[in-house]
Amino acid sequence: MPQTDLEIVVDDPTAPEHDSPSVVSSGTIEIFVCLLLLALAATLGYDNWRTGASWDSTGPEPGYFPFYLSVILGGASLYGLIVALVAHRAAPGTFVTRAQARRVMAVFVPTLLFCLATQFLGLYVASFLLIASFMRLVGKIALWKSLLTAIVFTAIMFVTFDIAFDVIMPKGPLEAAFGH
Repeated sequence: MPQTDLEIVVDDPTAPEHDSPSVVSSGTIEIFVCLLLLALAATLGYDNWRTGASWDSTGPEPGYFPFYLSVILGGASLYGLIVALVAHRAAPGTFVTRAQARRVMAVFVPTLLFCLATQFLGLYVASFLLIASFMRLVGKIALWKSLLTAIVFTAIMFVTFDIAFDVIMPKGPLEAAFGH
């Protein structure tokens, strides 16, 4: 098959600007994550030490293996923290720009709201709202297409999970009104 020098470039019109200011540097995020992992390792290590991290007459106690895994996690976190602190002084690189963070939050916030709404409205109503709003607000798709897609997808989910497989899903007041 012959190769050509033709290159097709498709630009994303919604891509973040290249000159967007930095929100946080990579070094700061690395230090933060290492500190979080170190705190997790300390918490897990303490809890597993409390439940028993040694050998008894029948073998290892319940916290033996998890304790040593938390020690390994703590050691790796300390190593990563030291490396990150040394590298942080050398050259700070951008982890995320303001435009990139805005795009991430455009997905994260509605998804978080979906999780909260599921607790009160049930899975199906919350899914309908999430799909319709994502399509309309983020995808800029026509309202009727967004609503139709959300209704069809939610109906398929309901038939699949509730009727075909009889899986217990979080229900809300709408399902209760219809007797489900």
